[in-house]
Amino acid sequence: MISRLITISLFITLVFQILFIGCGKKENFDVTAYKKEIEEWRTKRVERLKSENGWLTICGLFWLKEGENKFGTDSSNVIILPSGKAPEFAGSIFLKDSILRLQAQPRANIKYKDSVVTSMIIKSDADGNPTVLNLGSLNFYVIKRGEQIGVRVKDKDNPSRLNFKGLEYFPTDPIWRFEAKFKPYNPPKVIQIVNVLNKVSNDTCPGAIAFEFDGKMFRLDALREGKEFFIIFADETSGKETYGMGRFLSADLPDSNNTVILDFNKAYNPPCAFTVFATCPTPPKQNRLALRIEAGEKKYADSHH
Repeated sequence: MISRLITISLFITLVFQILFIGCGKKENFDVTAYKKEIEEWRTKRVERLKSENGWLTICGLFWLKEGENKFGTDSSNVIILPSGKAPEFAGSIFLKDSILRLQAQPRANIKYKDSVVTSMIIKSDADGNPTVLNLGSLNFYVIKRGEQIGVRVKDKDNPSRLNFKGLEYFPTDPIWRFEAKFKPYNPPKVIQIVNVLNKVSNDTCPGAIAFEFDGKMFRLDALREGKEFFIIFADETSGKETYGMGRFLSADLPDSNNTVILDFNKAYNPPCAFTVFATCPTPPKQNRLALRIEAGEKKYADSHH
């Protein structure tokens, strides 16, 4: 009996080691500390979502036409602001030859950097630094997506923020944390990314991140955003336990050995999981994995996909 128990114990230990070695884990990997790290990451994720400028505040997206685009609460405006949050007609945004100009009603009390403004040139987010205008609990700014130019409206009192239902996750499991390998493309290749508006952008991909699971190799094309990789992927949980349009994942740039820590326990939903007014990119074909990644963020309770 004792011999049998010892055999079973050795077998369990061996399986545990194989799983960890298969995922690139070191013998001194601290599972308790790792789970604490993931919990802290999740807490910060919720804090960002629930912040006064988070994705839960988005309450409108309106595409502009050439010429005058009126804004206010009246339904005849091009940009319709939430009822009770602004005058019926608060002003106009003029679009001419890609130049944007604000002309606001003095009584509207529209502010830019805490100063009331009535007329000014405004910038879109094309260079990453849009002109953000404030009107009571509202913020609004111009976005550019391909050739389309629109106004995104946020409300810190948006019901989606006030009634946030929280996030659900798969149980944290270190088997989904990989010491993957970065496989650079020389030269970097251009990949097409389609967003939810069915608009295509050509993005530069510096390389793929390769990892092994259950004896099979998988690759994900990565984009670079600042000092990180940004990965858009889907898997066989997409549309079931997880958001149907795929998920996002960030990773640090590779070390001197081209090793990248790829941690699916930090996979998260795109903004489109929380609002219909986002313009999320969707996974390219090569990033749709024939694998169930039972890790990271699950589908949001009010998700549309």
